[in-house]
Amino acid sequence: MPRTHSATTPRGAVYARGAGLAAGLTALLGTVLLSGPSAQAAPPTPPSASTARSYLSQLTVRAEGSSSGYSRDLFPHWSTQSGSCNTREVVLKRDGTNVEQDSSCAAVSGTWRSPYDGGVWTAASDVDIDHVVPLAEAWRSGASSWTTSKRQGFANDLTRAQLIAVTDNVNQSKGDKDPAEWMPPSSGYHCMYARMWVQVKHYYALSVDSAEKSALSGVLNGC
Repeated sequence: MPRTHSATTPRGAVYARGAGLAAGLTALLGTVLLSGPSAQAAPPTPPSASTARSYLSQLTVRAEGSSSGYSRDLFPHWSTQSGSCNTREVVLKRDGTNVEQDSSCAAVSGTWRSPYDGGVWTAASDVDIDHVVPLAEAWRSGASSWTTSKRQGFANDLTRAQLIAVTDNVNQSKGDKDPAEWMPPSSGYHCMYARMWVQVKHYYALSVDSAEKSALSGVLNGC
């Protein structure tokens, strides 16, 4: 009597389904491990406008110092944060949406919306990590006397609102200008930007010049 497959086919189907479920679970776990938790999509929240106004009143007002001796190399960045991930990659992950990183922590996909100008980007190469208070501005405001270790901490500060993912050419247009000389193109972000700026300067005891303080006061008084 010929052998039929009626008894073996259901078992094979069960094995196939089991294998499929196992493969699906493995893929899901791989995706979770690669992409990690959902993005915060913003730097740490700065103090309120009223607190920022108080902080601003406490800052030393003096003429901006010299850029003599300044070099970006005196502010080592981007530092390793964990494993193979450096500060830039951590901020790209934090400020983006659905960001996936490869085994070396480089962002291979995701979406970034620049709050400075509203630009939306899907390639990490179109995004810069801006130092809200630029390194050269910090140098002229007191950081020239810091240790290299302190400058490194400033340049990689993830605790305060000092680092933010933005459109690259907008960041380049900002350069090392202070708020008296440059504000984000999106006027709706001016209050947040001023709060961020003042928080950083206050924490690091950096000075402000009179035009800078006046510009910041004008923005914060309108928040």
